[in-house]
Amino acid sequence: MTAAAVALTVVAGLAGSIQVAVMGRFGDRIGTIEALTFATAVQLTLAATILVVARTGLGGLTDAIRSPLWMWLGGAMGLTVVFAITFAQPRIGATATIGILIAGQLVMGAVIDRFGLFGVEQYAISWPRALAIALLGAGAALSLAR
Repeated sequence: MTAAAVALTVVAGLAGSIQVAVMGRFGDRIGTIEALTFATAVQLTLAATILVVARTGLGGLTDAIRSPLWMWLGGAMGLTVVFAITFAQPRIGATATIGILIAGQLVMGAVIDRFGLFGVEQYAISWPRALAIALLGAGAALSLAR
């Protein structure tokens, strides 16, 4: 299962980079908020189709309404990411957008791991992890140079 998780994450990373380029162009063409809205509608349609096919119905979707509100943050954070990349890419380029996004994700991931936020298992911030965060942050800052 670990290999499948790594492979899927690599595919998601590649898809995320393509998404940055496409959404930046899309936002320039029709407007940032319009592109965000349309992309979200496409994502909802595809996700609902996958759910209905995989679960032959709505599965546990109705349980989402009864879940704690903090669990709804996943959707809000996804919207934030897509809005940010749609806005940022035409202004700072794909490389800088992706670098800054990943650096921010790594910092927040370390904080979440360190304190066990949102009920995840706690992991210490070792010196290699701290170094990785610092190097990625430096790389993200350098990616702003043209």
